[in-house]
Amino acid sequence: MDSRAISAALLFNFLLFSAASAFNITKLLSQFPDFTNFNDLLTQTKLADQINSRETITVLALDNGAISSLSGKPVDVVKRILSVHVILDYYDVQKLGKLSNDNTTVLTTLFQASGAATNQQGFIKVKSINEGEAAFGSAVKRAPTYSKLVKSVASQPYNISVLQITSPIQVPGIDSKATNSTPPPPSPASSSPVESPKEAPAPSAETPSKADAPAAETPKAVADAPSSSPPTAEADSPKAADSDADAAAPGPSDASGASSGGRFVGGAVVMAVMSSFLAL
Repeated sequence: MDSRAISAALLFNFLLFSAASAFNITKLLSQFPDFTNFNDLLTQTKLADQINSRETITVLALDNGAISSLSGKPVDVVKRILSVHVILDYYDVQKLGKLSNDNTTVLTTLFQASGAATNQQGFIKVKSINEGEAAFGSAVKRAPTYSKLVKSVASQPYNISVLQITSPIQVPGIDSKATNSTPPPPSPASSSPVESPKEAPAPSAETPSKADAPAAETPKAVADAPSSSPPTAEADSPKAADSDADAAAPGPSDASGASSGGRFVGGAVVMAVMSSFLAL
């Protein structure tokens, strides 16, 4: 039995199994050894559970050689990259052929549904290149479109379709979004501005001290007052002494009165002497 007959038999069994129950991407890919590594990563990242919970889905699968370019990356980064390879609609080769003839078509992926995508990272574009070949790329501006469609691996119209592509779809910035869904804890540098309002009362706390400073300086000024007042007191004390001396000593008017009185008495004596001579 050739490989085509084996693939047809496996696909028939898959369709029978899917008719009786919901599809299981892990069991489906386990029938194709070329996608073992891709299947393992879907299980490790829990993307298999999300895929199986959908009613309509398209998986852009990578064989063991193409998936090796993701080796060494953190699991959360691999999950985001692979979630871009899950389209939230059913597309087989024929449907994609019609889309690629219409310039560029944008498709929604599972990464967009996660809520972690920004700047069109959750969308991919499909267009025709090289004489009708369907190629995929990120919808982010200036992202390359060179991941080509290889073939259909399995399909169940219109629930699930698995398509092989040549290489992982490159999404700019997706590797650096490890903490996009969970904000990082505040760093000490970022917490200092938050504490600054608490430190704001510090100036107000200093204000009473500044207000108290004049009060503290007031006694000092008062204490200095006696040191400056003694000269005033000393200056005043001579005035008081002078006032007392002035009170005891005759004023100018009193001195003139005394002198005029003396002259009056002297004149009377002279007049008396002259009268005595005339009488003789």
